[in-house]
Amino acid sequence: MTSLTVQRRSAVSRRRRRFSATSPSWLFAAPALVVYALVVLYPAAAGVVYAFTDWSGIGQDMSFVGLANFGALLDDEQAMGSIGNTLLLTVAIVAVQNGVGLLLALGVNAKLKSRALLRVIFFAPVVVSPVMVAFLWKYVYNPDPSAGLNGLLGLSVDWLGDPSVALWSIAGMVVWQYAGYSMVIFLAGLEGVPKELHEAAMIDGAGTFQRFRYVTWPLLAPAVTINLMLSTIGGLKLFDQIFAATNGGPGYATETLSTVLYKQAFVFGKFGYSTAIALVLALFVAAVSLVQVYYLRNREVTA
Repeated sequence: MTSLTVQRRSAVSRRRRRFSATSPSWLFAAPALVVYALVVLYPAAAGVVYAFTDWSGIGQDMSFVGLANFGALLDDEQAMGSIGNTLLLTVAIVAVQNGVGLLLALGVNAKLKSRALLRVIFFAPVVVSPVMVAFLWKYVYNPDPSAGLNGLLGLSVDWLGDPSVALWSIAGMVVWQYAGYSMVIFLAGLEGVPKELHEAAMIDGAGTFQRFRYVTWPLLAPAVTINLMLSTIGGLKLFDQIFAATNGGPGYATETLSTVLYKQAFVFGKFGYSTAIALVLALFVAAVSLVQVYYLRNREVTA
């Protein structure tokens, strides 16, 4: 190897080191940012534009209609009814899923020989496809008095065909699938609680409930924040289980904003109107998430 070659390689090596030392950090993330912009940001921006048009989703023919789509949303009884269903379903899912998840976490966090197996069993439904869960629960909710849940409880209820119980049946299905997810997050929080605090509380004469109320619960604030936000967002945009189990029926009893915007786009060909609904849903989810973050972060500080 000649001295000239050595000098060239040394110069290249020095230039590379100078580039690494002086180049901004975002430059290394540029390829991923480009892909993200093409796959997420551009379609999202295009959707905002389509929300103000009458595009049918096919071809290039469209015209600007201003706020007409949003006005049509306010006059659409089915869409407005779906907002109520979405809120009721979200509240039920958030309350029950997190309550069950906390109880499961407290149970499997105890000194049980089978706690590792129980964790796997309770978490297993989370990894199953939502569509598969919906078909499984359609069998569980079989209206036949001798089959499924009716046969087990000795009832005769049309769980998915009765408008008065269909929405709550969907909520039960979702809670069954994702309670294990909440459990895992609560478990991570429980494992971060110092044992010394529990021992000190026991020495002071605190009972089980008092230790949970004054020691465990305040330190679970970050886990509560994460669980509440994830379950709220999941409930507001829930689609798969409803579409596979009831398709929004019976009637409009289980229609949510997600199912309505899907039907408007792919069944009725009103793509502009459906993107207007999607924009309203996205803004609503963002607003709720911001309120939750503000309130729950303050709770973490004061806990």
